[in-house]
Amino acid sequence: MDLDLSHAVLVTPDNLSRQERKAVEMLLDEVEKRSLVRWEEAHAWPSDGVVVAVGSAAQVDVFAGPYAGALRADSATPAAEGFRLRVMENKAVLVVGNDARGVLFGIGRLLREMHMTRGAVRVLNSLDITTAPHYPLRGHQLGFRPKVNSYDGWTVPMWEQYYRDLAVFGTNAVELLPPRTDDAADSPHFPLPQIVMMAAMSQLADDYGLDVWVWYPAMGVDYAKRETVNAAIEEWADVLSKLPRVDAVFVPSGDPGHLAPKDLLDFLERAAETVRNVHPKAQLWVSMQGFNQERFDEFLGLLKSKQPSWLSGIVFGPQNRMPLAQLREALPTQYPIRHYPDITHGVQCQFPMGEWDPAYGFTEQREVINPRPMDFANIIRRYDEYTIGFLAYSEGCNDDVNKIVWSCLGWDPEMPVLDVLRQYARYFIGPDYEDTFAQGLLALERNWHGPLLTNRGVFTTLAQFQDMERNASPQLLLNWRFQQARYRAYYDAYTARRLAYETELEQQALDVLRQAPRLGTTVAMNEAERILDQAVMAPVAQDLRARVFELAEALYQSIRMQLSVPRYKAIHVDRGANLDLIDVPLNNRAWLKAQFTELRKSEDERAREQKAAEIVNWKNPGPGGFYDNLGSLTERPHLIREPAPEADPEFRQAPILGTEYDPRMRTSWCAYTETRYDSPLRLRYEGLDPQATYKVRVVYSGDNFSVKMRLVADDQFEIHPYIPKEVPLRPAEFDIPPEATAHGTLTLSWTQELGRGGSGRGCQVAEVWLIKKNEADTP
Repeated sequence: MDLDLSHAVLVTPDNLSRQERKAVEMLLDEVEKRSLVRWEEAHAWPSDGVVVAVGSAAQVDVFAGPYAGALRADSATPAAEGFRLRVMENKAVLVVGNDARGVLFGIGRLLREMHMTRGAVRVLNSLDITTAPHYPLRGHQLGFRPKVNSYDGWTVPMWEQYYRDLAVFGTNAVELLPPRTDDAADSPHFPLPQIVMMAAMSQLADDYGLDVWVWYPAMGVDYAKRETVNAAIEEWADVLSKLPRVDAVFVPSGDPGHLAPKDLLDFLERAAETVRNVHPKAQLWVSMQGFNQERFDEFLGLLKSKQPSWLSGIVFGPQNRMPLAQLREALPTQYPIRHYPDITHGVQCQFPMGEWDPAYGFTEQREVINPRPMDFANIIRRYDEYTIGFLAYSEGCNDDVNKIVWSCLGWDPEMPVLDVLRQYARYFIGPDYEDTFAQGLLALERNWHGPLLTNRGVFTTLAQFQDMERNASPQLLLNWRFQQARYRAYYDAYTARRLAYETELEQQALDVLRQAPRLGTTVAMNEAERILDQAVMAPVAQDLRARVFELAEALYQSIRMQLSVPRYKAIHVDRGANLDLIDVPLNNRAWLKAQFTELRKSEDERAREQKAAEIVNWKNPGPGGFYDNLGSLTERPHLIREPAPEADPEFRQAPILGTEYDPRMRTSWCAYTETRYDSPLRLRYEGLDPQATYKVRVVYSGDNFSVKMRLVADDQFEIHPYIPKEVPLRPAEFDIPPEATAHGTLTLSWTQELGRGGSGRGCQVAEVWLIKKNEADTP
């Protein structure tokens, strides 16, 4: 049975703090937005009618009316930020915060629990919640800078709404960015100068009682020079003095940053004094990002020997060489760890999609709308014991679902993910979509798991969102969160349709090319090219494509998402502008046509036939040989995939599929398998001919060509020493010592140079042929 709150009176103390007053205003406003019901507010208990009473535990005698005695009798020790939320005798709802933040979060939980529709507000009369947060820190980085996608177009009212949205789900901190970072100086979307908006965002956080962190990279050239340090200190003092509230400053050691450990610590000691001169209670935190092994060890050694008292803690984020559990063990115990998880990117990041089909990598790219509730629930729970909480790395509202998942599980790590998503759907989309939209978000995550060519669930996901779309009100169709999910559903389905179509066209073209000895190479190439061009001349699923473009426009208008560089002035295509990639070839059309152009230059028909045969037999390793396309989820039979992604979500040891799209190259070179830092990439072969000799043909690919690669067989036979990756790309061949295959098995292991820093990426292999040599090949 529900308690009807449509005509309730809101009772509050008449002396609420400024932050409590903002929380009450939020409650009144958000109820009215969803129901058109505006509750009357009073400071005394009415003689009759339904009541919603809100206040802190210290004031229950003032606002709790006949239930004050029962609340006082509750002997539970009040925890910081906690609250009690109860329906009393089917007559009243009480929100009792343990402190001012408890009032805010209790109101937020009430908003999540209520069913609000046009003209009606209801809540379960069995509601009885007493709770406090698991983590003391639950926040998100909200950067107003050009590099982000959407944030740079937000106005102060838009920021206030987003602060409210996050607070409703338990967020207690935000992290701001200063005007000078590794970014452009301006954005065409800025409604205000950066420092003005930064100050306004700091004030908003203070209004709601949220902590304010500042991510402040050291951007000077040489911090060994006194003038560099002085200039930086002066800049910091100027920026921080303009902010009404600062609770902590976080200085990343890398990404960006390049200071040697001693220079960094010396600078931070000066910076700490500056920070506390402006904001006396502010903390100073530093990360160990980007260091190579030598610098990592040096920094850790300095930290242990000096143990500076001005340092408040260590931030664990992307590009950290040491795993979190080991870092906690290595650090002096007085330094807590704050997690800085990257929840905004899907690839080339801290927690990448482990088996993301290359078709998605070529099109949707790394900053796509990316709900990953199950993945991140696993990550939050896996790292639970090592940190005081998190402030997550974000580059826009593309990761909105992930923010809510982190905030909710930061409060209660055991909360079922489906419950989080249902509350998300109920509050942001509407009670009628509580289950269907929540299930739709889970389906979007499943769209990204496994080979796209065989994932028929992608079309089921689209059909589910189309059903929601057909039944949606005009107001819901304008809801940016509803638009985001539909954009992804349509984009995924269009990509799946194109992949199937273009894969079949390529197969048909190769079938024709195989007939070159009978047809002649000119006729065969012309016909093959005609077939390949059908992808452009007779494109598939144009209705889906059109809908993607319509939703991209809607998202720019509703939330300033910049899904295209030319249309919406996004800063770069890999910064969320995946609309510009929606039609990139998903087969080898461009590469094949380039090969045909070269072939036509030759007048030697036999040579042209041989080249055509080489093209159609590209993957064939010959009799007794083996082939792995390491950029394909279905063609890596020999890859050792250990440990499982669930146990290694940062892929520190497990191999991961990556992409770096270039239309001039074969698709098998644009996708690859990689390992990070010092972990080997390994292929295991069994059933080899012990009497035969073999050679390996390999293509080194990837997004990092500054590294050198080494190949070893069976951990003892060096096939080649550290060598640079070849540019332009081409297959290279190396002999395998007979001793390595004499027992009928072989393990090939690739590594990059040990001890590297940064992201740790570089050991990247695209294709591998293990070729059984014939007698003519054997010396």
